[in-house]
Amino acid sequence: MSHAVLLVEDDRHIMKINQNTMSKMGYRVLKAVTLSEAARALEAEKPDLIVLDILLPDGNGIEWCRGIRGDSHMPPILFLSSRNDTIDILEGLKAGGDDYLTKPYDLDIFLARAELLLQRASRVPEVVKKGTLRLEITSQQAFLRGENMGLSPKEFALLLNFAQNEDKIISAETMYKKIWGQPMSEDNQ
Repeated sequence: MSHAVLLVEDDRHIMKINQNTMSKMGYRVLKAVTLSEAARALEAEKPDLIVLDILLPDGNGIEWCRGIRGDSHMPPILFLSSRNDTIDILEGLKAGGDDYLTKPYDLDIFLARAELLLQRASRVPEVVKKGTLRLEITSQQAFLRGENMGLSPKEFALLLNFAQNEDKIISAETMYKKIWGQPMSEDNQ
């Protein structure tokens, strides 16, 4: 079965290029020009990946992403935007985006990032349960005895790492690299 990708893009030229490229790679492409069309597409079918622009005729893709991330069954989101300031990229990632690519972009890099997100999503379980602890991977929410713990993304990643490695001893250096994505410096120790 081919993966379904929802393209949310109001630039018809970019939509056509992305649709043709993804179709040639065997993806089934769903299209939306507005956020309201994207919401209807999500109600009709659950795509495996959302490629989301930010500046759309009926709203902001980052705010929309933030709103749908509460659903634990949302697929990965790849932002594709002309907004290329560091603050915009960070805002997109903090809102729940899994990756962010700025326009103009290389089609090979676009495809590689989409494929990586699809592979990663197919390997990651949606929920990890340990006793009365429930970790919802996609939404990055942790529940203890049914109550949301309100964890930050780093706190969630740390708790998930502990839950997945409960019988292992993990060094601080290894944990730091996994959670923060960089080696520990003398200042962090």
